[in-house]
Amino acid sequence: MSGITLATEDELSEQVGLCLVAEVGLHAHQCLRRGGSGYLRSRVRNFCQMAAREPIILITDLDQSACAPTLIADWLQGAAKPAEFVFRVAVREVESWIIADHDALRALMGPRIRSLTDDPDGLSDPKRTLLRIAEKAPRDVRLDLVARRNAVASQGLGYNARLCEMVREHWSPSRAARRSPSLARTRRTLRELADRITPP
Repeated sequence: MSGITLATEDELSEQVGLCLVAEVGLHAHQCLRRGGSGYLRSRVRNFCQMAAREPIILITDLDQSACAPTLIADWLQGAAKPAEFVFRVAVREVESWIIADHDALRALMGPRIRSLTDDPDGLSDPKRTLLRIAEKAPRDVRLDLVARRNAVASQGLGYNARLCEMVREHWSPSRAARRSPSLARTRRTLRELADRITPP
């Protein structure tokens, strides 16, 4: 396996990223994250320099930015992006990529989950949508994902652990990419990277 560095916003994005790089035969020997996009944005020029030595993959959320090219240009601030610096944006959040795999979502939340969207990239707040779906999940899953009444956090204490486990055990990038164009583009870009750097 060819080694890369993976940079993400949080634990859940990291787990999704690990799944995606493994799918194309790559190995993340170093994972960088410090709780949010601010750290990633502050390190973009460092990532450009690092990419001269080894490939680096950055995955961040679009959030409320207009579009991925605008966000990328804003972060780079005119810096040249090396070919081996893969900068990918989940539209609008990594939760949209998770929602895109209906089979995995039902494996976690049970057969009562219906009316799942076929356009997760079109959701204005994918995380809120996921939490609303979780309100109908079995009690143990619901308690992990959904915040208690009057809690300060927007999600339950077991949110990341439970969803990371789902990604490892059930989530399929190929299934999810059928409904998420931003994920499909990411998979295609990672495959192109793997083809370039993997010895024949």
